[in-house]
Amino acid sequence: MLRDLPVPLDLAPMEAKLVDELPSEAGWRFEPKWDGFRCLAYRSGGEVLLKARSGKSLNRFFPDVAAALLALPVDRFVVDGELTIAVDGGLSFEALQMRLHPAASRVAKLAAEQPAALVLFDCLMDADGDALADAPLRMRRRALEAVVKRFGRTATVRLSPGTEDRAEACEWLEEVGPALDGVVAKRADGPYLAGERAMLKIKRIRTADCVVGGYRYERDSRQVGSLLLGLFNAEGKLDHVGYTSTITDAERPALTRRLEALVGGSGFTGDAPGGPSRWSTERTGEWTPLKPKLVVEVRYDHVTGDRFRHGTKLVRWRPDKAPEQCTFEQIRAVAAPATLAAAIAKAGAAR
Repeated sequence: MLRDLPVPLDLAPMEAKLVDELPSEAGWRFEPKWDGFRCLAYRSGGEVLLKARSGKSLNRFFPDVAAALLALPVDRFVVDGELTIAVDGGLSFEALQMRLHPAASRVAKLAAEQPAALVLFDCLMDADGDALADAPLRMRRRALEAVVKRFGRTATVRLSPGTEDRAEACEWLEEVGPALDGVVAKRADGPYLAGERAMLKIKRIRTADCVVGGYRYERDSRQVGSLLLGLFNAEGKLDHVGYTSTITDAERPALTRRLEALVGGSGFTGDAPGGPSRWSTERTGEWTPLKPKLVVEVRYDHVTGDRFRHGTKLVRWRPDKAPEQCTFEQIRAVAAPATLAAAIAKAGAAR
């Protein structure tokens, strides 16, 4: 029955390209970029499909959301949104990743303990059953608001706010930012361009001072490839929080000599680096510990589970900063999200 819908099941979601700032000219619509898993949701009668950006089904990993969509009083729709999980008053990307577990029993347990929500921001089929991909965003938004209204009150499905006021979108970045992964800008009169980077994505960028607790060499080289970053925890131990590899070729020889002079220290005395994982793209598990003497300021975009989710950009060395001053407080102060409901309310949701 899903194949009878006017929207192909293999439709690729419209994508975004990263830019430095919100566009200032007229004709743009802005939406929060929630910290979650992108998801196209289809329903036809008794069938539901939660489709990931990769094209794979997410039904088995989010049975709570699939069941909630089947329970809605609207039996035919195609919507675009973000799967999110609220944990300890904030959105947790790590909790979403934990759902990707091979054991159905484990997934069911997590779904009961930490239920997910689907935050909607686009609609690809109207109430008459016609496809909306070619319709302008303003029309699709009206259709989305209409279908969400027909859904009735539900804790699982939420309407994401939107605005054409750039100043309001800037406030989201500054004030609601800890609950967000950024802000997305779309042409208000633009169609849904499946698979194309037709949206703009603006992320909050922050900086932190970190101890260089170790380093990795470049592959097949004795020159430094990346610096391993640490912050001191409440017990005074140095935990590994991420890495930076934004080192120029001109800098490598002198930096390598500087680092090798500090080899032999304790390195990370708390959580230590492991091999390659979902947290990084580093290519080897081998690393060299250092005496905790060097401090570097890095730029980062997001923190998940007390780790920088992506690689960071080296801003400058901080010889004026004592290593023991580099604690988790500087990233936890901005990484403690508001609840999703509060963030949506603050961003001006109509519901």
